[in-house]
Amino acid sequence: MRAGFVIRKCIGAISTLAFVVVFNFFLFRIVNRDPVNSMFRGRNLKPEKLAELRRKFNLDGSKWDQFVAYLRQLLHGDLGYSLKGFRPVATVIGETLWPTVLLVGTSTFLAMIGITIGYRAGWRRGSKFDTTATSLSMLTYSMPEFWIGMVFLGLFSAKLGWFPVGGLEDPGSHATGLTKWLDQLHHMLLPATVLGLAYVGEYMIVARSAMIETLNEDYLQLARAKGMRDDEVRRRHAVPNARLPVVSLSAINFGFIFGGAIAVESIFSWPGIGQATYLAVRGPDLPMLQGLFLLISAGVILANLVADVLYGKLDPRVAGR
Repeated sequence: MRAGFVIRKCIGAISTLAFVVVFNFFLFRIVNRDPVNSMFRGRNLKPEKLAELRRKFNLDGSKWDQFVAYLRQLLHGDLGYSLKGFRPVATVIGETLWPTVLLVGTSTFLAMIGITIGYRAGWRRGSKFDTTATSLSMLTYSMPEFWIGMVFLGLFSAKLGWFPVGGLEDPGSHATGLTKWLDQLHHMLLPATVLGLAYVGEYMIVARSAMIETLNEDYLQLARAKGMRDDEVRRRHAVPNARLPVVSLSAINFGFIFGGAIAVESIFSWPGIGQATYLAVRGPDLPMLQGLFLLISAGVILANLVADVLYGKLDPRVAGR
């Protein structure tokens, strides 16, 4: 893979991130010109106190002064202070990032079962297995995450009592070690399954389509003419060439780990990025929303960069352009 290809992709990613930083600043100023007043409406604060809060959150100067202060903060790794709780945004995000990585990462790996199913369905196109798998994948792909979450929560938690109704672990629990890990796993199983069901159909559809595109390629016919078994033709020739779209999809989905799953995390009260985003929108908490939007955008940009580099590695024709 050419070094120039990687450098071009890195420059493109940095340029996109720079645009996101500028857009991130001005977007929330346009949406809400005075977030302090909106946040503390009805609390009978004196004008002097509101002015003090605006100075504290760098909202008292001109837009250019605020932008310069915003860039200065970013260069020092400072995302500002949350209007709700007056805590550093970076601290709040740091506390919520791991639960989201744990939940969305686990559900993504579970959903990758759909890749194997999709390859097999595409290879046996028109078979009973293909028809059944495609129907189930379309069903799961079309069902909204929040609807599946509410059904599962009502059935398995409220009615059957098999799983907790929400949270990362039992309230007031002082468990450590393996006991704590098992408690968190018990809480995570239901929301991770909901997200996995939402993603598995997408992976299956993409993998199946990619496999079908390779079925009539000349190199497969040549491999069969050499006397290779059908399973070996699929494993050594069809799957490696059908994995390119799946690699791109997987990298992009991993990028959305930083965005969390707002609907599912809200339904199951999962203390992650999605839940933090929901609470920030309700505020509205401008500094928190800015920090979350920047983190989510950076995660997606990084994932796309990784996908582009992997694509160039798997398909040298792309890197040579």
